[in-house]
Amino acid sequence: MVIPNLPHITATQVEAPPSWAQTQRRLFSVMEAAARLTAEKYCDRGGVPYFADDVDDLYERFYNWGLFYSMGASEEILALALRAFNAITRSNDDRTHNPLFPWLFPQIHNEYYSLTVPPGQSPSWIPGQRIITDWHHMGEGNQLFYNFGLSDPTIAENVGRAQRFAAMMIGADPEAPNYDANLNQFRSVYTDARGPIFAVNVEQVKGFLHGGSPTRPDWSPKTMPSRIGLYPAIKELEIDWYKNPQRARAVVDVFNKVVMRGDTPANLAATGLVTNAYLYTGDDTYKQWVLRYTEGWIDRMRRNGGIMPDNIGPSGKIGEYRDGVWWGGWYGWDCYKGMNIGLTSITVAAQCAHLLSGDAGYLEILRTQMEHIVGRTQKKDSGQVVYSWRRDNEDWIDYKEMPSKWLPHLYHASMAAVDYQLIDTVRRGDVERDWGATEKINAKNGGDFAFFHYHDGKFPNWPDTIMRSELDLALGALEHVKQEPRTRAQMLEQNTGIPNPVLTEGLTQMMLGAPGTVYNGGLLRATVRYYDADLKRPGLPQDIAACVDKLGPETVGVQLVNLSHSHCRRVIVQAGAFAEHQFTEVEYVADSIEKTVSADSRYIEVTLPPSTAIGMEYGLKRFVNRPSYAFPWHGTGSNHNTTTS
Repeated sequence: MVIPNLPHITATQVEAPPSWAQTQRRLFSVMEAAARLTAEKYCDRGGVPYFADDVDDLYERFYNWGLFYSMGASEEILALALRAFNAITRSNDDRTHNPLFPWLFPQIHNEYYSLTVPPGQSPSWIPGQRIITDWHHMGEGNQLFYNFGLSDPTIAENVGRAQRFAAMMIGADPEAPNYDANLNQFRSVYTDARGPIFAVNVEQVKGFLHGGSPTRPDWSPKTMPSRIGLYPAIKELEIDWYKNPQRARAVVDVFNKVVMRGDTPANLAATGLVTNAYLYTGDDTYKQWVLRYTEGWIDRMRRNGGIMPDNIGPSGKIGEYRDGVWWGGWYGWDCYKGMNIGLTSITVAAQCAHLLSGDAGYLEILRTQMEHIVGRTQKKDSGQVVYSWRRDNEDWIDYKEMPSKWLPHLYHASMAAVDYQLIDTVRRGDVERDWGATEKINAKNGGDFAFFHYHDGKFPNWPDTIMRSELDLALGALEHVKQEPRTRAQMLEQNTGIPNPVLTEGLTQMMLGAPGTVYNGGLLRATVRYYDADLKRPGLPQDIAACVDKLGPETVGVQLVNLSHSHCRRVIVQAGAFAEHQFTEVEYVADSIEKTVSADSRYIEVTLPPSTAIGMEYGLKRFVNRPSYAFPWHGTGSNHNTTTS
């Protein structure tokens, strides 16, 4: 299909490619080779991994392969990602049996998560049995599925899955009545394909309160709350409560009442699953649910003085079963990681609601929490500022350095001065941490401070540094897979997991101009994306490298380089991850002349003859279009300003 009124520019500057561009293309090649070898060595021919674990952990081994394909990796990478998803889903389904692991407990129902263990029953054939269907874990595993929308939104099976999975969360699936539409809340901290779970057993409670796998012979309880505490329903819980059967029953009864009934902000990650369905279909039902559910938690936050309560009861009251205490809920402020985990879900919801509505007011749900945390500090002897996002029965505790996950996401979404000030305040207090370091970047813990540092003009060598760092990691991962000495039988017997040699965090930052995806269930962030105009597929064409070198509220700078000495390449640049932005113009230099082309479009085509490079600065209107997985040639909203409001 021809894209109507598509603006077009052509590169004319012939030059030697910069080192970052050469490294970027080599990074693609190394990771493609490593991914192929990983699938060959660690999975059977049908795609079933030689590894048995919680099913979200199986999906995680391939979580970003679809994203890697959508950036420009080979067709084989997408085929392997689809094979892995389908094989894991089939082999863990409750209607089938995994022949590689006959002891495996079924974890999938209707192709989505379901690990419902009857109260008081702890299957002896599963060491460390635990329910995994909270949104911290489902969000991690969902990334593999979400990225298929970026790879190919026309796969009918996945479109149907997206709608079916969303129905489980919004109250449209009678088999999974997770959501109470009248109260605008979930009924339990556990929401899966079979509906809410209201009761767990003593072994599970031991793990939730004290961490680890209680059925392991070497297990010992930790004193701090692991995922949850019971205060003030039980003000002081003895460490060996489970050894007395009568006391154990009483504690489990309290746990099932206080913890398992009602909602928690960790469930806000469900907005990602429902937004995924909207991006496939454009069905307004999904959009309205995301906005309403997010607004429900914003209202509770405001009623709680601006700080997010981490538990509400079955009637919607804050602290309903905790004598009004607003903290201490599932993955809440009292968790061993504090609100660390809850903040990831809050970030997902803020971004989804902002994306679907175009209304930056939804970012308040994240900004308000960050203002509370940034305003609550201590200073170490070195001068390093540390922050608390945990509290116990008396006060805020456990002061640590600010993670690099949330503030870059907030600022990238808003590009507002107030959010710049928040992240700059943290930077000025970081006397022990080097914001010019790229070695610690990873999907779970972030690594976006260096990305912010570069775009704030304080890390000019970042493009070279980040690409070299990622290539070193990729080469190490490839060598690890090559040197794998074990046979299939040994892998099955040892069951120690499989590696994921695909790294996309640095590429997301550099090519797409955005912080890496929120690991616990976020959707892709991107200021721009790319398509191969000749092959009609997502991602950079072969031989093309890209770097976003400028970010602003109304502008984005992009460098494109063609490393081929013999082939012309055509790139379509898209405004936003889902065409949610709109280009207004593009400035560039051609034949030594500065030029400006008007462009009221979601897309601009760039032709790069052999050995050419071009630097472009795009005018940008942000979050003004209806977002969609549709590719430019699919025709959905193509070159039309369809506002999200």
